[in-house]
Amino acid sequence: MVTVCVQTDAGIKGTGYTYTVGSGGSAITRLLADELAPLLCGCDPRCTEQTWRQMWRHLHYVGRGGLAGFAVSAVDIALWDIKAQAGGEPLWRLLGGASSRVPAYAGGVDLHFTTEELLAEMDDYLAQGFHALKIKVGHDDLKQDIERVAAVRRRIGPDVVLMLDANMRWRLDEALRAVKALRDFDPFWLEEPFEPDYEEAHATLAARGIPIATGENLHTIAEFQRMMDRGGVSFVQPDLTNAGGVTGWMKVAHAAECRNLPVSSHGAHDLHVHLLCAVANASYLEVHRFGLDRFLAAPLTLEDGCAVAPDRPGHGLQFKWDDLEAFRIASGDRSQA
Repeated sequence: MVTVCVQTDAGIKGTGYTYTVGSGGSAITRLLADELAPLLCGCDPRCTEQTWRQMWRHLHYVGRGGLAGFAVSAVDIALWDIKAQAGGEPLWRLLGGASSRVPAYAGGVDLHFTTEELLAEMDDYLAQGFHALKIKVGHDDLKQDIERVAAVRRRIGPDVVLMLDANMRWRLDEALRAVKALRDFDPFWLEEPFEPDYEEAHATLAARGIPIATGENLHTIAEFQRMMDRGGVSFVQPDLTNAGGVTGWMKVAHAAECRNLPVSSHGAHDLHVHLLCAVANASYLEVHRFGLDRFLAAPLTLEDGCAVAPDRPGHGLQFKWDDLEAFRIASGDRSQA
């Protein structure tokens, strides 16, 4: 995780973050320190659209959604935190305030769980009050996927929403066979059947009547637009920590709304609750088991299967910096944690 703190001349501090899956963090930190920090000096934090475009143009030739997108995302989140604090409003209300709560689903990394471990995790999610759950599929042996999905559906019953996530593990022929076999278990969506570049494969699979969710590996607005216009996605899943922050996420959400598509999220549930509560086309909020809850003074609140947006000004995240200190991997300020 890479965190960013931005302070205004009025003394308001905004916090943003992005994260990787084990590589690239030091490069993002250098982009922040060497390229974006000097660019931000003297900017008006209330002009988030102007600053977002300046950051994008400054880095687009070397980035266009790669590491640069992660860095821009972290800064943009911090600026929106400042903007909402300055207005005395929670972020979700400043952005539009469509609702104060959003349905949430529980998801983890469970592909290599035994069936018994997987069922125990489902039991735990249900005990927490979730009405929607997601499990991984994509084993080398399709029969293993079928057996696991069947076991989960038997355990949770017909009324609990069940999503499936293949994490880009299939070719088109493999996905077609899998969809034919798994359709009987009433999946709400199939997530990331392919790598994101295969837009036509997404569209071909979606044409078979299975709702497709994707977006966590799409990092530019143009990428999302192409996937939507090809008919390759039914549930759009931008991640504000890599798709341009709050500004980028909202652009994608509105683009989806213009195409009559719902928007969901990936990770960072403590931030995405604000964005989904701000828009009219919100679907489910993803709540990860491996979220940042233990490092936050006030973790996400869940009520009857829904995530509740906080009323604190800004995004309301208050990191327990002393607890995070043990995970610092480089010296310097708190832009590295």
